[in-house]
Amino acid sequence: MVLSILAKIYHQLKNSKRLSQILVLLSFLITFMLARLAASLNLFVIVDTARGPLHIHHLVPGIFLLLISGYLGLSFHNRFKLRNLMALLFGTGAALTVDEFSLWLYLEDVYWEREGRRSIDAIIITALVFSITLIVTQARDHSWKHKVRNYIKKKLA
Repeated sequence: MVLSILAKIYHQLKNSKRLSQILVLLSFLITFMLARLAASLNLFVIVDTARGPLHIHHLVPGIFLLLISGYLGLSFHNRFKLRNLMALLFGTGAALTVDEFSLWLYLEDVYWEREGRRSIDAIIITALVFSITLIVTQARDHSWKHKVRNYIKKKLA
């Protein structure tokens, strides 16, 4: 029962015009959770102060992922598998970058300070924008109207 439902959802997503948007949203949310988990676990590790002044925030690989996935996604937008891979990379890069939003504002590491809350707010707003865009584009597709009409016709016939 559950497997058949999951299989049906999988096939609907696979054939969906919105698969790239769904992949961006899912990879964004999962990467954010993993980045926060990794940063939280890093608090409990003894930090070696002899490392030097260089510290690469996860904002940096996020920017590179955004640049690469954006360019390749636009260049090869009609290649289905590559477009979906770039959607995953874009969502990952966006999460890594937006999670450091407070660093953009204050230009210092306030990740666990009160000002770091702005990063959480930025993540929530970005996830809402991705979600609302997905919902609006699905509604604008008008395919749901045909499904409702066909369903009503079948029931009335």
